[in-house]
Amino acid sequence: MTKPENPIAEQDALKREAYEWVMRLTSGEATTADAEALHRWRQTSQAHRQAFAEANLLWDKLRPAATESASRISRSLQAADFRGASGVTGRRAFLGGALATAAASIGYAVMRPPLDLWPSLPEMTADYRTGIGQQQQIAFDDTVSIKLNTRTSISVLSPDNRDGRADRIELVAGEAAITTAPQGVKPFIVVAAQGQTIAQTARFNIRHDPSSVCVTCLEGDLRVEHLGQAVTVRSRQQIVYTASNLSAAVDVDSDAVTAWERGLLVFRNDPLARVIEEVNRYRAGKIVLMRAELGRRPVFATFRISRIDEVVPRLQAVFGVEVTTLPGGIVLVS
Repeated sequence: MTKPENPIAEQDALKREAYEWVMRLTSGEATTADAEALHRWRQTSQAHRQAFAEANLLWDKLRPAATESASRISRSLQAADFRGASGVTGRRAFLGGALATAAASIGYAVMRPPLDLWPSLPEMTADYRTGIGQQQQIAFDDTVSIKLNTRTSISVLSPDNRDGRADRIELVAGEAAITTAPQGVKPFIVVAAQGQTIAQTARFNIRHDPSSVCVTCLEGDLRVEHLGQAVTVRSRQQIVYTASNLSAAVDVDSDAVTAWERGLLVFRNDPLARVIEEVNRYRAGKIVLMRAELGRRPVFATFRISRIDEVVPRLQAVFGVEVTTLPGGIVLVS
């Protein structure tokens, strides 16, 4: 097996650098040296200048929301009781908590880039990764076949001696369809977040989103382990786990789960917010929903992945939403 070529990797890195420059310049702490360094960076190529212009324009559009969020935090600080009396949080302790929260937010930003406009560091350093709208078939060995969906990253892990030297991969992010037919009794293990899925002879779909992992057994059976628990998932059943919970196995429409393998996105009474989140995985840029109440509206639709750019016009026609198109594939829906 060889690592797949990644033609969008340089674009991802360029976008990340451009947004880092915008954040630095709007932080209020930029220096003359920073300005000179930015000038040199922009002069590197036309692509550098275009990336910075797009990042700057997006920040201008989203600045009001960011400003309001900061204002709410400021008002909360001012309203808090800093008297330090018994039973009341003192100013130093309060600010310490605020700094810890800010530090956690910074750490999250490193792991999850703003608006997910480029892959996180763990995704970019994975052994295999597909870009926007890409799918790829990987023959892990003679007994395991893996199909990666769009924006999917996997890493190959060392064998697990506790399970008869079981082969293991980590699904860092994204979605994969996996077929296992191991010879003998050696299982195949997929690690995702803090859980793992163990298969011997099975066909299954596994998806790792930022807050959850969803495992759907299509044929055979699986064992999902998480939080010290183990659940058997049988054919046409699905299980979901988060950082703090492992659901029971439930029956599911497996045809809808595997629609992406047939080039389709199928939605049946899904909220618009989820539809937009899913569509964003298959297109460059980002569709940003500006009104939360709009995101709760139900959607019944089937979209072809090969014609993903038709989604926004269809939503505009059905829901009468207002659409603002920005460079870089950014679309504001309100």
